[in-house]
Amino acid sequence: MFLDHVQLRVAAGHGGSGAMSFRREKFAPEGGPDGGDGGKGGSILFRANKALNTLNPYRHKREYSAERGRQGEGCMRHGKDGLDIVLEVPLGTVIRDSDTGEMLAELMAHGEEVCVARGGRGGLGNTNFKSSTNRTPRHHQPGEDGEERNLDLELKLIADVGLVGFPNAGKSTLVSRLSAARPKIANYPFTTLEPQLGVVSLDRFGGDLLDSWVIADIPGLIEGAASGAGLGIQFLRHVERTRMLLQLVDLSDPVEEPADAIRIIEGEVEAFSPVLAAKPRWLVGTKLDALQDDSRREAFVALCEARGQKPIFISGVTGEGLRELAFAVDDALKVMAGQKEAAPKDEAW
Repeated sequence: MFLDHVQLRVAAGHGGSGAMSFRREKFAPEGGPDGGDGGKGGSILFRANKALNTLNPYRHKREYSAERGRQGEGCMRHGKDGLDIVLEVPLGTVIRDSDTGEMLAELMAHGEEVCVARGGRGGLGNTNFKSSTNRTPRHHQPGEDGEERNLDLELKLIADVGLVGFPNAGKSTLVSRLSAARPKIANYPFTTLEPQLGVVSLDRFGGDLLDSWVIADIPGLIEGAASGAGLGIQFLRHVERTRMLLQLVDLSDPVEEPADAIRIIEGEVEAFSPVLAAKPRWLVGTKLDALQDDSRREAFVALCEARGQKPIFISGVTGEGLRELAFAVDDALKVMAGQKEAAPKDEAW
């Protein structure tokens, strides 16, 4: 099961109390105070790990408590610090305080760490309160309490390109043909039940080995998804970080007209997030091999031209258009990153 949202309760360790002690030795009858400080409580930290891709490690255990600091002792002995707890999460995890809604961290790089609950400071021993007017202090401090938090962890996958469209629009097939990912593919709706990532390397199509980008496939959207229908709306967060979207339109569907399919998906994306809807989005006509009505192709061309976009047609079965699509997306991503100048509009693929 793919887990992308979880609530945790974390508690840092309390600090150890300082000691009240006096030196007692045969030849030092007035040895004075020698109480050591208490140890610091352990903290709770989160660390991003690129080897993880879900929050499944936290499916069953939802509470974490760090070790408390040990009490100080005589002879100026400092109490042992409590051990920190480091919880590893996938890249792209957003951590929020459940009670205040404050975003505490957004872990995007491998090895990046954040402390979400600090351990309590250890108390001072009576040695610290010795003075010229108080040679035998009998005061020492208790340790401070560690921080406690209720947390919301939300995973948003990191990808360059996101796929949106109706169930069975050919999204999973496209991912499998462009990358080494192997999502489940079947001829019934909602085959995809969880997000899938694939790395598209242009050397598969005769390009440079170093040119690659990440594509994300989410469960298909249906009309009313923003109101809770279907599965896809709950996974749209995973394409929020993408730089562009590919909206797949099944041209072989004899029932749904291309214009209606495009309108419905755009409406659901807009209802979910205006920011997501504002991302660059290309219309891609799929299942070209099964197209029987040329009027659907003509209608799709008209819709693309009305948006100032060159029509894009692909077939996951025959592979037609896949190479051109891979290179065109790579060029577009480089333009967005400032690595390449945009081609004249009439020359763009």
